[in-house]
Amino acid sequence: MNAHAKVAAPVVEAAETRVATYDWPALAAELDGFGCAVMEKLLTPEECRQIAGLYIQEQHFRSHIHMARHGFGKGEYRYFRYPLPDLLGGLRSALYPRLAAVANRWNERMAIPLRYPATHADFLDQCHAAGQVRPTPLLLQYVPGDFNCLHQDLYGDLAFPLQVAILLSEPGKDFTGGEFALTEQRPRMQSRVEVVPLRQGDAVAFAVHNRPVQGTKGNYRVNLRHGVSRPRSGMRHTVGIIFHDAR
Repeated sequence: MNAHAKVAAPVVEAAETRVATYDWPALAAELDGFGCAVMEKLLTPEECRQIAGLYIQEQHFRSHIHMARHGFGKGEYRYFRYPLPDLLGGLRSALYPRLAAVANRWNERMAIPLRYPATHADFLDQCHAAGQVRPTPLLLQYVPGDFNCLHQDLYGDLAFPLQVAILLSEPGKDFTGGEFALTEQRPRMQSRVEVVPLRQGDAVAFAVHNRPVQGTKGNYRVNLRHGVSRPRSGMRHTVGIIFHDAR
């Protein structure tokens, strides 16, 4: 693994302690049932403000994307460079094993032979061997009228099937509108929409691309996309933790 991608052991241990407080069987059941699950208050308000405050500090980022230029929506975001801020790097490493258990079970149900390794460091080694070496965690900023089109964050042939977004701003105080939404395209059926209410510091784990659903004749695969509706007022910041790196 790229040395710059490594996260110090004490940082990971602190994040693991934080992540372990959640009811993971219940979260896994939510992911199985709906393709998303909320971890309330994963970050404190002060941690949210600190991460959002990084947005104007160029040294933390490898690129700056204006969505309208690429047809992605309207608004902007920045991809972090390695090394990631300790808090984000630690959470990325600590959340991965919990979600890898879900991902491996999903792949088994969908008859996909790929299995994900037990640690995030080992998974990043696989990404980098495949030529995917650019970090993908990102910080997004929205103002009134901005929006993020429905999309999937794949970035290469090797893509981890779950990701996490953490809302850094407080709805009703820092902004209004700006809801996080998932759509689920089901075979020979109309699409299902899931709007996920979040408060400041809440994280939502959700399917990146596909997930299995139990039908009357066994498991079938549904296709998911996610996006954000337009804020009506204020400014909305979100940090996204994507577990695979980009080509």
